[in-house]
Amino acid sequence: MLRNDLRTLWTEPRPPDAPARVWRDWALLAAALGGVVLEAGLRENVVWRPVAAVFAVWLCLLLLWRRTRPLAMVTLAFGSVILLQLVSLIAAPGPVGLDTGAVVLVLVYALPRWGSGREIVLGGGVILTAFALCVVTYETPVTQLVGGLVFLLLPGLIGAAVRFLVTARERQLEQVRSREREQLARELHDTVAHHVSAMVISAQAGRVLAGTDPSAAVEALEGVEEEGARTLEEMRAMVTALRDRGAGAELAPPAGVADLERLVRTPGGRLRVDLGLDGELDTLPPALDAAVYRIVQESVTNAMRHAVDATEVVVRVTAERRTVRVSVRDNGHRTGRGRAGFGLAGLHERAALLGGELHAGPGPELGWHVEAELPRGRTESGAHPRPRR
Repeated sequence: MLRNDLRTLWTEPRPPDAPARVWRDWALLAAALGGVVLEAGLRENVVWRPVAAVFAVWLCLLLLWRRTRPLAMVTLAFGSVILLQLVSLIAAPGPVGLDTGAVVLVLVYALPRWGSGREIVLGGGVILTAFALCVVTYETPVTQLVGGLVFLLLPGLIGAAVRFLVTARERQLEQVRSREREQLARELHDTVAHHVSAMVISAQAGRVLAGTDPSAAVEALEGVEEEGARTLEEMRAMVTALRDRGAGAELAPPAGVADLERLVRTPGGRLRVDLGLDGELDTLPPALDAAVYRIVQESVTNAMRHAVDATEVVVRVTAERRTVRVSVRDNGHRTGRGRAGFGLAGLHERAALLGGELHAGPGPELGWHVEAELPRGRTESGAHPRPRR
């Protein structure tokens, strides 16, 4: 078991999309360099002041590459510490260095946060080697030894914990996206099954009429051909979506725009929902029809749950020649508005699968706004008008 765990750690890849530099890096660098200047200029008992200052500046500069080159930066930093300790042991009257050299703890944090498993193991060995040399050099008491080791390793433990939490959240988001793809594929399956059922009925009617009314039979066959072409177009549109093989199929189309009025009239809601539908929405392709319903449903549900002191949710669905626009806005204050939830992640995935875009965020004054733009495609691609209930 331990061998498997070590092998898993050794082969662990780096986290994807590590940012090279952000504004916080420059702020950290400026603060660290300012500390170096102050300590080097004001502190009196500094051994080899020019060497100590240059060494501290060197450690500060290494922070800029801590995410993209975590092992290299740890090796350079703690390798320099080892070299300086050896030089000071031989030639200096005391320990060489500034207290601002503690910025190396940021590198200790970055190693498990951004490094691969192999880099973590090798970099940890370099860090412990430098620590052991300092212990031997200065004959550290046991209590200080334990405290120093904890102080050194704590940033690494924090970095590992942050990495675990981020990875867990990304895994949850991926599961949400996967479920949304499966749901979309299931809806596609149901729509195709609906079309195929109509094709079978038309073919059976054509076979019955073939002997008595050949022209009617030809019309039935033309209907089968047209229905089959529409079905193939729907399948091609979503062929990359994955479907849950264990889910049962139904021969009814999923909820769509025609069901929005019933959705907003659902009793028990604490907010008034102002629904506005504009344009030709009765002949949308089934996948687009279901996506509009899902976006409105999730957005209204979020407003009901999270919009503080809100009184109204305004929903607008507008069909244009090539696109369908969906807008859902509330007029309240929202808790946790800075962090996208799993429901929104699913909506982003669904919009992307349909070739559209979805944006969600706080409004300019109050409330939370969800805006989606979805390509309409061909209005005649197998969509049948559905009565509004």
